[in-house]
Amino acid sequence: QVQLMESGGGLVQPGGSLSVSCTASGNIGSINVMAWYRQAPGKQRELVAAIASGGKTNYADSVKGRFTLSRDNAENTVYLQMNSLKPEDTAVYYCGAFGLREYWGQGTQVTVSS
Repeated sequence: QVQLMESGGGLVQPGGSLSVSCTASGNIGSINVMAWYRQAPGKQRELVAAIASGGKTNYADSVKGRFTLSRDNAENTVYLQMNSLKPEDTAVYYCGAFGLREYWGQGTQVTVSS
């Protein structure tokens, strides 16, 4: 089993910055990829960014150049730095860990509004 603990999120004005983090515990050796997804009201959950165990990252086109995903292997934590936030970035952000099974955090709200 893998447990995911998310932190960060909140309310920010358009153009502002925010970060979220996700710390994994448990059978972390089984994890190959960690990622952030988001789900806005009335929409499907979508991939925001992912990072593989080797460090390769992948971003949704909508966040490229604005979001940065990084990983601290010693702390088993991934960080999503979100800059130049837009109202359409408003969503519940979920951390996911993927290996033989997939695991999800409980989600953290990010609201971009003036």
